[in-house]
Amino acid sequence: MATESRPTPAISAARPRLVSESLDAWFGERHAVRDVSLTVIEGSVLAIIGPSGCGKSTFLRCLNRMHETVPTARVSGRVLLDGRDIYARGVNAIAVRKHVGMVFQRPTPFPTMSIRDNVAAGLRAVGAHLSRRETDEIVEGALRRTALWDEVKDRLHASALALSGGQQQRLCIARALATSPRVLLLDEPTASLDPASTQSVEQLIRELRGDVTIVIVTHNMQQAARISDRTAFFLLGELVEVAPTETLFTTPADDRTEAYITGRFG
Repeated sequence: MATESRPTPAISAARPRLVSESLDAWFGERHAVRDVSLTVIEGSVLAIIGPSGCGKSTFLRCLNRMHETVPTARVSGRVLLDGRDIYARGVNAIAVRKHVGMVFQRPTPFPTMSIRDNVAAGLRAVGAHLSRRETDEIVEGALRRTALWDEVKDRLHASALALSGGQQQRLCIARALATSPRVLLLDEPTASLDPASTQSVEQLIRELRGDVTIVIVTHNMQQAARISDRTAFFLLGELVEVAPTETLFTTPADDRTEAYITGRFG
């Protein structure tokens, strides 16, 4: 059973944005996520840590129904977005992803599209019907939020592949932000980036905090300590412990958490 330390007053007074209740996930017969109940507070950054293969990324993909796109995958339990179950009968998965965006480990710009069209693709994916002027305004706003506008404003119609790795990842975040999501899921977004690009993405996460609720999976415990408000530790598909980040890293409640963060396994 997972343990949770007493939250700080600021966090405890905030509103839950995303809640998993007894969530289980499978790939065929493999039980990848086991009975996870976890609350993500509105406007906060939650980091998820744990060794490879512990269910972190699978859990993340369950939070916007990406898991079900994998053949043989299935989910049970509930995920509540502002109190509404995204797995309820009749709920459209594409509509869910408009509100719960996702960015993957490696930058994934669409290779045949321009910088501008890459950002606009997020709008098309959720069925938005906008004029070109409206689309251009949203594209500019998303690029400004990711601190890319000044770097690319004179080459919006150039290939997105001309950007550096760090710029491509920020472009993918801009694409996710274009739909004005309530939640942004980041699956090891800096794992393939150089230190300077990593710093840029981390700074972006700090700037988005408060406006967007963020859940980030990371293998980098120093990164979790730098950017998150709360941290959850997963092991063998289970949530072991979740607590304010400083608490989890200094006085974890579970011996397994302490063993992991002190490098005794993982």
